[in-house]
This record gives sequence, C-alpha cells and structure tokens, in this order.
Amino acid sequence: MVKILILTGDAGESLEVMYPLQRMREEGYDVDVAAPEKKKIQLVVHDFEDGFDTYTEKLGYKLQADLAFRDVNPSEYDALIIPGGRAPEYIRNDPDFKRIVKYFFEKNEPVAELCHAPLGLAAAGVLKGRKTAAYPALAPDVEIAGGTFVDGAAVIDGNLISARAWPDHPQWMREFIKLLKSRYEK
Repeated sequence: MVKILILTGDAGESLEVMYPLQRMREEGYDVDVAAPEKKKIQLVVHDFEDGFDTYTEKLGYKLQADLAFRDVNPSEYDALIIPGGRAPEYIRNDPDFKRIVKYFFEKNEPVAELCHAPLGLAAAGVLKGRKTAAYPALAPDVEIAGGTFVDGAAVIDGNLISARAWPDHPQWMREFIKLLKSRYEK
C-alpha cells in the first residue's frame, strides 16, 4: 500500500491540510500527519475580506497529528505533502522537518506542496534550480532561495508538484495523483 506523509502544524490552512488528507484516503492510500509534536493541532482558514489588502485568518478545524517530526522515519513513506498556511513559517526551523524534506528530494520521491510551503523547501535547501508555484507574495522568497516562481495551478518539476493555494486543489491533486499512479500502480 502507498503511504503518504503530510507535514504541518498549528496554523496550517484548513483546506490545504484536509483536502489532500481526504483525497489521498479516497484513493486508498495510507496517510499520516506529522507535526512538531504529536498533539491536536489548530488549523486556520485564510480568506479575503472586502477592504483588506491581504488575506485574513480565522480559526479552522482541529486535527490530531499522528506523530511528531522527530519520530518520522521517511523511508517508511512513498510520498510527501506539505500544505500551506502559516505553519511553514515556523515548522521550517525544525531540524527534523528539514531532515524529512531532504530525504524525499534526495530519493526523488513524489512531493506535493502549495501556498507557503516553499518557505519550508527553501529552509531545507532543496529549492535551488527548481520551479515551483507558491502564494504569489512569496515569489521573492522562492527566487532568493534559488528557485523559479511560476504563477500556475499545477506546476510540475520532476518529482515536485506545486500550486499557489487552495483554489488550485483540483489541478494540483490531479497531477499529484497522476504521478503517484505512474510510480506505484504499474
């Protein structure tokens, strides 16, 4: 059975965590959610309000993390998903987060990421020379890390499938599932 790992934490964007979690389970894959600690994490909802120049944040769902980053053996997983929200801003500083991300890139395993997740890829040192979508305000961060920002709904760069934010879910997950099936369902 294909095993998927999701890396997130408090303030992960609710839709960006829950949609791929449920979509992967719908495909029959085994999915674990890892966070800095094995605890119930607080997700958030980012949306746009009239009169605001940027998104607003409200409390979203709560989700029990299956394990802490330090307890993850990445070789037990076939693919990685890193949702956005504010979680990538602080989980990127966790040495075990970086260890896990580096493993998937070194092994050329499938990675799906979107929104603010490129902050984590940059911290792990795996964005250099890669193309990625991101929340558009992160274009300078992607470029500073040596990557190329692409404003697209499903950007494919080898093992990396990326998107801008939750409105891109259909295209993003369609391409990620296509990659998973090409690798593991022959």
